[in-house]
Amino acid sequence: MKTMSLQKLGNADIEGLVALSREAGWDYDEKELGTILSAGVITGHRNEMGKIISSAALLPYVKGAASIGMVIVSPEYRRLGLGEAVVKECMALAQNVPILLISTPEGRPLYEKLGFSEVRKIHKFLCDEYRPSRKASPYKIAVMKKDHLEEVYEADRLAFGTARRIFLSKRVEQSEKALVLKDMADRVVGFGLSIAGPENLILGPIVSFDQASAAALTHELAHSHNGTLRIDVPDGQQLFMDELIRCGFKKVSEPPVMIIHAKGMPERNGRLYGIAAQAFG
Repeated sequence: MKTMSLQKLGNADIEGLVALSREAGWDYDEKELGTILSAGVITGHRNEMGKIISSAALLPYVKGAASIGMVIVSPEYRRLGLGEAVVKECMALAQNVPILLISTPEGRPLYEKLGFSEVRKIHKFLCDEYRPSRKASPYKIAVMKKDHLEEVYEADRLAFGTARRIFLSKRVEQSEKALVLKDMADRVVGFGLSIAGPENLILGPIVSFDQASAAALTHELAHSHNGTLRIDVPDGQQLFMDELIRCGFKKVSEPPVMIIHAKGMPERNGRLYGIAAQAFG
């Protein structure tokens, strides 16, 4: 029987976590892991040689909510209960607050066993050949500046359903582009970020006053990128998804959003068009 220890992981473990991610076919890189560690906690197992062989991340948000992501087990160590152990550890750290996660097909039986239930879906889109949108927005798009951040945090809180100021501040620092959407009174009514990953340019979060403006933000984030684009869209944004398809995006999966310690999603205003990433709920 292999000896394994479960412990909290930190910045010194980023290289090992990247290696675990690659071994398991995921694409976490150093910047993404740095953002997760700055806003949350990563736990995982090591084998007898000190190699990281499992992980799970907990991101706590304001007002008693959290998300779990980055649940990974090395292929060599699967079916030993490591995935269940790291998820349980995150649940214990969250102390019975509502917890969101986005499940893979392989992980769903475990999450259901632990008490999670599906509340909606996320629609994952990829694009290899982007075709510019002709949609025009009645709002002005501008580069995000420091003095926009308080309005950005509030727009995100209303769209996501709970405040996540620490995470969002780190995500802005990580971004390739950070844009805001302004109304005629120069108030921020939306924003969009793009994040460079090892395989894709991730578009999100995208928060917008309406579908046309969400499409315009997406265009400004996407049009100059030479490579694959990715965006994960929550349920309820069919017109926006139709526009993405016209621009060359293809839906590749519909993973379920699951929750525990609550009957449904946090109250949202319908203005979230693209999530930050599946690891962040």
